Amino acid sequence: MDHVSWAIKKTRWSFLQTMICTSIGWEGKLYKMFRIYADYAEAWATGFQDPASDWMYAIIDLHDRIIFYLLIILAVVVWFLVSSMLNTDHMAHLHHGNALELLWTITPAVILWAIGLPSLRLLYMMDEILDPELSVKVMGSQWFWSYEYSDYVDNGVSIAFDSFMVSDADLELGDLRTLAVDNYLVLPINTSIRLLISSNDVIHSFALPSLAIKADAIPGRLNSTGLIINRPSTFYGQCSELCGVLHGFHAYRCSRCFYPFLPKLY
Repeated sequence: MDHVSWAIKKTRWSFLQTMICTSIGWEGKLYKMFRIYADYAEAWATGFQDPASDWMYAIIDLHDRIIFYLLIILAVVVWFLVSSMLNTDHMAHLHHGNALELLWTITPAVILWAIGLPSLRLLYMMDEILDPELSVKVMGSQWFWSYEYSDYVDNGVSIAFDSFMVSDADLELGDLRTLAVDNYLVLPINTSIRLLISSNDVIHSFALPSLAIKADAIPGRLNSTGLIINRPSTFYGQCSELCGVLHGFHAYRCSRCFYPFLPKLY
């Protein structure tokens, strides 16, 4: 058998295997078993990242509601505009209209109330930190991040490390350029977590879009925010405050672990 015939038969057999695996569902099961989750900003993205916390779900729901109201307003305005352009036979001369004035006063007020009340409620709820089981200190620097698990102490020493972005020359297969870091933050899922955020030099901003996290890191000031991660993934983010010449390379990575909570080290 020549090499060409052998290659053709091998290709046909590989194709047949793929079709059989797809038909019985094993390929899909294996894909789900070994799938690697990652949440990061994609090129030319026009929507939100996939939510991984209840706050992000609520923000997306509020956004969708506002877009729905705006589409209704746009449809009404376009309808009035087209009607006035097409209806050229009747020219109405109105000097006053109490009903019309009442309508265009009450309707915007109701729309603003429908938008503002859920937004204000969500804003206050996001500031609440619900009985944190884990506290992590996040310190921004030019141009790296430092993390400390202050709740985990061994012989008076807590777990702390610095996280630097991986340069282009050191990238490995599967790493994301300008997002991969050497050491990354690991957090448990389904656990109330408090982040204590500050800075060592200039103003930075710690943001994880999938978790609805964006908090400024200000020198001499300690900002706190809470989060509960409800699904396993690897979350990527970048500094969201112009902090100097290497601002675009000020990245961080947050990974999750499957344990509901890690034991304290005493």
